[in-house]
Amino acid sequence: LVGRPEVIETRIEKLGLRLQPGRDFDIVNIDDDPRYRDYWQTYHRLTERKGVTEQFAKIEMRRRLTLIASMLLYKGEVDGMICGTWGSTQQHLGHIDQIIGRRAGVHTYACMNGLILPGRQVFLVDTHVNYDPTAEQLCEITVMAAEEMMRFGFKPKAALLSHSNFGSSNEPSAIKMRRTLELLREQAPWLEVDGEMHGDVALDGAARKALMPNSTLHGDANLLVLPNIDAANIAYNLLKTAAGGNIAIGPVLLGAAKPVHVLTASTTVRRIVNMTALTVADANATR
Repeated sequence: LVGRPEVIETRIEKLGLRLQPGRDFDIVNIDDDPRYRDYWQTYHRLTERKGVTEQFAKIEMRRRLTLIASMLLYKGEVDGMICGTWGSTQQHLGHIDQIIGRRAGVHTYACMNGLILPGRQVFLVDTHVNYDPTAEQLCEITVMAAEEMMRFGFKPKAALLSHSNFGSSNEPSAIKMRRTLELLREQAPWLEVDGEMHGDVALDGAARKALMPNSTLHGDANLLVLPNIDAANIAYNLLKTAAGGNIAIGPVLLGAAKPVHVLTASTTVRRIVNMTALTVADANATR
């Protein structure tokens, strides 16, 4: 845990927990840690050509918990990292990008959320990172999400969602989703995917078969790819609240070089536990 020992111990007492520092967990004291000098110097070396001065590096390495945790992960002193229960995703992702960076060959970060709905599990992208991704970015995000789903043990069935239903509109967002499908067919021929389509047709394989008998997506979709962050975030929160009992898996950060996930301020204790388990599994897996 990264923070001030007295604050952590006060919260443990307030919550009535039996946790003990040194026995159940270690504390990185942001006010007094022997690694501080090494950490701020390393941070400055990594970012000195990005406008970060020595004085700024010293200040940031004292007050930014996500930055400290990222450095712990960068130095190999921890195996994974969870942050984001306060502040914005972009704020935390900025520190992660400075220290951890993207996985080799990856150009785009993204967030995937999973929902356990009545009779089905559904994953949505990109819910928190890219405001208006290009077709190329959506292609990369879809592939990363599908690969992550397979690591969970799910066979991905991807639907590219739009206000347009198989060519019924030529607005820019519909054209973007059609272009995304072209790119996916070129770059990920192994993925079962189709679009652009309405959300109800995506989740109802029988209705889709009646409408589009030659669709390349069979059965109900379980990976929903939305055209922008507005659509993805709104769809995710509506489904989570109305049908998911506020139980979610994620946000799962896609594209980072190491096991790290940025949660949200609405995250529950149960989701933190779930994401901790996922991070541990990620740290022990070979990509």
